[in-house]
Amino acid sequence: MTDDPTLSPGTRPGDPTYRAWVGNPERFDLMSAAQFSLLTQLGLREDHSLLDLGCGSLRGGRLFIPYLLPDRYFGIEPHAWLVEEGIGHEIGRDQIELKRPTFAHVDDFRLTVFGRRFDFILAQSILSHASQPMIRRCMAEARAALQPGGRFVATFLEGEEDYRGDEWVYPECVTYRRETFDSLVASEGLVTTALDWPHPAGQRWVLVTHPGAPVPDLSSGAAWLVEELEECRATLARLGRSRLYRTYRAIRGLARRRR
Repeated sequence: MTDDPTLSPGTRPGDPTYRAWVGNPERFDLMSAAQFSLLTQLGLREDHSLLDLGCGSLRGGRLFIPYLLPDRYFGIEPHAWLVEEGIGHEIGRDQIELKRPTFAHVDDFRLTVFGRRFDFILAQSILSHASQPMIRRCMAEARAALQPGGRFVATFLEGEEDYRGDEWVYPECVTYRRETFDSLVASEGLVTTALDWPHPAGQRWVLVTHPGAPVPDLSSGAAWLVEELEECRATLARLGRSRLYRTYRAIRGLARRRR
């Protein structure tokens, strides 16, 4: 496979370059941002664990790996060469040694391959190429691999007809009616919530969770940031009222006056 990352005029999605193989190479950076911004809006924090299904050439991983603490990023990608070129061109070996991401090269939707549960699972433009049996298999694995309150963020291409074949279709996409997709998820004991979030290729973002798991509200924009800032202010206020903190302030003030 070529390692040429340039965008030549004839490059098309699915061509064997590390950026084109995973989608439109001209939207590589935009798709990175869409994934990262959505997951952080949904509550992803540095100490969470993330499974990136179909991580490819680390289009999303190039943002998630530096952000997450060591040993928190896990990627599944059948094509090992894509991961290697993503490391070489987008991440760098030093970042890999620092953050220690883990990869598995399987092609059977085995989300349990790592033998652990995850706070977040991401499947960006994976189910848009999958058959109905593949989606059911993915959901069964997600049910086992998600933490009880975990969040599985995925996309599919909504259309008026359902794909009836049994094969993986790539680089073209397949469509499903919304009710069909929801029923595939429900057949494995999970629930679907539509997410109002833009997708550069027009796919539908959905949140898949265990029944009863809390669903965040994206309509309030950066409300999560406001909430966290309020929590920080409340913590600082509590510290300010503590006897230990007042003693510290007094000692520091005395030391400054003696300088």
